[in-house]
Amino acid sequence: MALPLNVLSGDSQKTPAQRKPSWLKMKMPAGQEYSRLLQLVNGHRLHTVCQSAKCPNMGECWSAGTATLMILGDVCTRSCGFCHIATGKPPTLDLEEPIRVGDAVARMHLRHVVITSVNRDELPDGGAGVWAHTIREIHRQSPGTTVEVLIPDFCGDWDALQLVLEEKPDILNHNLETVPRLYRTVRPQAKYHRSLRLLQIVKGKGFVTKTGIMLGLGEEDHEVEAVMDDLVSVSCDIMTIGQYLQPTPRHLPVVRFVPPAEFEGWKRRGEAKGLKHVESGPMVRSSYHAEKQVRAHENTTA
Repeated sequence: MALPLNVLSGDSQKTPAQRKPSWLKMKMPAGQEYSRLLQLVNGHRLHTVCQSAKCPNMGECWSAGTATLMILGDVCTRSCGFCHIATGKPPTLDLEEPIRVGDAVARMHLRHVVITSVNRDELPDGGAGVWAHTIREIHRQSPGTTVEVLIPDFCGDWDALQLVLEEKPDILNHNLETVPRLYRTVRPQAKYHRSLRLLQIVKGKGFVTKTGIMLGLGEEDHEVEAVMDDLVSVSCDIMTIGQYLQPTPRHLPVVRFVPPAEFEGWKRRGEAKGLKHVESGPMVRSSYHAEKQVRAHENTTA
């Protein structure tokens, strides 16, 4: 199924959001744990992808006392058609942010933390130095916490990538987001094979690798199959598959809401192809139940 003509042609007109089906129900943020985490994040002047990207699972995750912290600010240099994070020229780099992140993780008493970031293509190293500092601070201030990083592609600068790998995160995640044919509209400044190469390099150095895609943007089944085959070819360990949701009328429209049974089918097909663990469902996101994904992967490799 193809994307609507106005999207393919770059028309910036607002596209009305479709009515969500009954299986897409979200828990609104509330409760004592949500309030505690909100105060902690705000008090440490930190950002979360949960807020910036309008994640539909924020209510559930925050009520359980978990969140995905976002470093390098909250303004991205790229303009992906699906993402709600602000696009533009980022402010001055905050070099004290890694220390505050480490302190926040320690105060949250987390067994597993997910760190992500905006793209900072204007920086010579794409922000890799801050990434490395952040992982070091988490290891120093909260040594019992496993660290999962959801990193950008650093524009293919593998020396910058190495700065992150030298700090030994427990899981390295980099999302493909969609099938190659849709990159021009979904991820216009990214390159599918560059992202795939990143996963291959990381796996070649012995790390646990993870990636994710969204369904509902107009991809076809054979294209999803091909992505899975590509991931198997680079020995990717964990794959997440979730439903794309249009964050505002100015973002890409939802072409189709994928039923839960189809997501279950993709999990079976991916694992049958050789992926060690596939987390697939309408509400699945990269960091959703991330700790459970780690344990599931550990069980398959034990």
